[in-house]
Amino acid sequence: MVATLYDWLLLGHIVAAMVWLGGGVVLAALAVATLRGDDEQVIAQFVGSLRVIGPAVLAPATVVTLGVGIWLVLDSAAWDFGQTWVLLALALFAAAVVIGAGHQGRTAINAQRAIDRDDHAEARRQLARWSWGYGVVVSLLLVIAWDMVFKPGL
Repeated sequence: MVATLYDWLLLGHIVAAMVWLGGGVVLAALAVATLRGDDEQVIAQFVGSLRVIGPAVLAPATVVTLGVGIWLVLDSAAWDFGQTWVLLALALFAAAVVIGAGHQGRTAINAQRAIDRDDHAEARRQLARWSWGYGVVVSLLLVIAWDMVFKPGL
């Protein structure tokens, strides 16, 4: 069996999406576990880790998922940007990125600022907001996965 460019692109797209979705699920679960505890230091460590994990893991996975997804559509005669499932995926992707970059980034920064001021109640409140927002992002990613599998409109 000889792998085509499309096969390699599909692999890259799937792996990047798995990192983004899987990373999001793990972060959301860790945020909930962190909030259930009563340790201010654990909250501070978790919030601090968001500044590393987002740019180092989630942002590159997001960019690769989009870039390779677009390349897949361009590489295949079967797909085009007018198809419902492609448009839906792009719209949901945009929503996930806007929430991730806008809401998530802002609440993580606000949580870090609260920690820097020793306002642990506010840090906890911001982390709870972050947790809900990431739940929305993960939900959008699950809908995108459904869209990729079932390709509505085809």
